[in-house]
Amino acid sequence: MSPKLTIGMATFDDFHGVYFSIQALRMYHPEIMDETEILIIDNNPEGTHGKECAKLPNQGKNIRYFAEPHWVSTAVRNRIFEKAQGDFVISMDCHILFEPGSLKKLLDFYKQNPETNDLYQGPLVYDDLRNISTHFDPIWREQMYGIWKTDERGKDPNGEPFEIPMQGLGSFSCRKEAWLGFNQYFRGFGGEEGYIHEKFRQNGRKCWCLPFLRWVHRFGRPDGVKYPLTMENKLRNYFLGYYELGLDIEPILDHFSKWKPRRELESLASIVKNEMINSGFLK
Repeated sequence: MSPKLTIGMATFDDFHGVYFSIQALRMYHPEIMDETEILIIDNNPEGTHGKECAKLPNQGKNIRYFAEPHWVSTAVRNRIFEKAQGDFVISMDCHILFEPGSLKKLLDFYKQNPETNDLYQGPLVYDDLRNISTHFDPIWREQMYGIWKTDERGKDPNGEPFEIPMQGLGSFSCRKEAWLGFNQYFRGFGGEEGYIHEKFRQNGRKCWCLPFLRWVHRFGRPDGVKYPLTMENKLRNYFLGYYELGLDIEPILDHFSKWKPRRELESLASIVKNEMINSGFLK
């Protein structure tokens, strides 16, 4: 029998996060495991972490592993939706913990709304397990679009869903067939927050906060970030996303002019636009 829910995570040299995230799903959400599959999309399968991740399906019949060494990007999360066998999909970072009971509530929510085309997220819970952030405000800061904010309506886990402008993508969910996809030309890290939310809205859909869908994210990285993380990749991804959605790139130019001369930014924007036109992605 096919699963109802797919929970997928992309990883790059983070076996520890993958291991504990998967074991937490299995130990603290047993009530949904008979209806759930877990996917691993590995962006560095030849590394020592990747080789350990590849063994994890041996620990459970509902765990599947896929190597993806060619498209190195946080946008590789598209593969989760492509490979998913469930009707409904959660994409999670490979270092996320969900509150007990939250995933059962999400699955019940989907069973009551089986044709929904909207995007669903929940509040980030900080390490103190008390404070939360329900969404991002659409503001530029430190080479990133979006800053954490808290809507009072999200403080009650039993509260009603409410619309949000955007949210960090440590965890997000929608129906498999409703997924609109990240831009296939994204590379490295950055550019997805806000972009995917606007893409849903431009297609007549909504972005929601489900107050019960609470998740803790491990921000600390004592060994440093292993995946490619450059300003150039961020810039390129932002330009790609804005061009795809028909948005004005002026806010990108204004913000990043603190770090690069404007003429260099305009030159990169022109290169990106021409690449998209030549590939047939833009007319």
